[in-house]
Formats: sequence, structure tokens, C-alpha cells
Amino acid sequence: MKRAERLHALSEMLRRNGTRGCSAERLAREFSVSVRTVKRDLAALESSGAAVWSRPGPGGGYGLAAGASLPPITLSPAQAVALMAAVSAAPDAPYADLAAAGVHKILDVLDPRTRAKADELADRVWVNATPSASRTIRSALEEAMVEQRVVRIRYTSRGGDTTSRDVEPVLFASTNGQWYLVGWCRLRDAMRWFTVSRIERASVTSTACTGHAIHEVGEPPANARPVHGRGA
Repeated sequence: MKRAERLHALSEMLRRNGTRGCSAERLAREFSVSVRTVKRDLAALESSGAAVWSRPGPGGGYGLAAGASLPPITLSPAQAVALMAAVSAAPDAPYADLAAAGVHKILDVLDPRTRAKADELADRVWVNATPSASRTIRSALEEAMVEQRVVRIRYTSRGGDTTSRDVEPVLFASTNGQWYLVGWCRLRDAMRWFTVSRIERASVTSTACTGHAIHEVGEPPANARPVHGRGA
């Protein structure tokens, strides 16, 4: 791992640990470097403007002050292309358009040399993405999830039956290449999984959800995890 990448990963680890902090020894093990190198990296972060704090003694360590912003650290060309590839390969993912816009913002502020290398590397990564679902439908589902409002959908089941449903969105899930809206179906009075590609129409209503929680969906598969990646 190059030093710029390690500094970014180091600051992210400090931020995730919040007020608990991390000892220099733990940080050294995490990044496979010496304690001396970690302390030099922490000093570099502090000199670049990061609000690094230290706490001596047992249970002490290093951390970032609450609410502190991270110093601007340039992505490597490979990291930039990784973001581009991930977004391009998942056009049906929730909030994919916002993700693409975020990636473009990041690319726009890269230094010209890094951007040129990223563009060159991007030509070597091809994606054969399947056609995405209707933008209008996805926007309605995304809005309903964020605002926690009932979404009215026209849905055709695998067997060919078409129904109109009022659904309280609980979560989005991806498995075997398919995206699903998981929510409380008011027609069936039960939790249901709706294949997004089978939703023919969707509109957000003014009705607030009644508070059905994630645990009502059931136990996730052993390899399933939220996309925030904590603990990964």
C-alpha cells in the first residue's frame, strides 16, 4: 500500500473508531508497518490539518476529534477506476445515479496526472451491464425508502399475475444478480420481496410508513451485509 493510500485508510479507521481511539500498536498491525511509521503517519495527518488527538496511558491511543473533517487526500488511479467500475457494473443498484454523480465529482477534482492515468486504466476495464429498470420507477422507490412513505406499485409476479400493491419499504436487497424491494405489503398484510424489474409502475403516496423494522424481514444469509462496510 502506497503512503497516500495508507494515510487515507488510517484517517478512515480513526474516524470509524470515534471516541474509542486506537493504539499505535493496533494501527501498526492493521497496516503491517512499524509503530514508528504509524506515528510518522499520524504526525503527517495532523500537519495536513486533521484534528488528531492522543490519549496516553492504558486504554489510550489516537483518534479524530468529533465532527472533524478529513484532509483532502488524492485517490490513486486504481482507486478512481474501482469506483467507476463498481458504479458502471450496478446500474440497477439503489441510488446508482447519485453514486455516478458522486464519482464524477471526485474525478473532477483529481490532479491532471492522476486523472489521465485513471482514464487510461479505465479503458482496460469493460462492463457489459444489463439494461437498467425504469428511472422513474427507481426514483419513486428510492424516494419512498428515504422518506419512509408508502409506495404504490403495479407488480407482475413470476406466474404472470398483475396486482396493485401499497408497500411500506423496509430495505433494498441484492441476490443472484437481482435487486429486490423488501417491504410490508398492505394487500397481503405481510412482509414481501418484490423483484424491482417486475415493478411496472411506482408512485410515492403521502402516507407515512407505520414503522416496520428490518428485523421483521428475517435472518439474512450468512454472507449478507449492509453496504456501509463497517467491520469488513
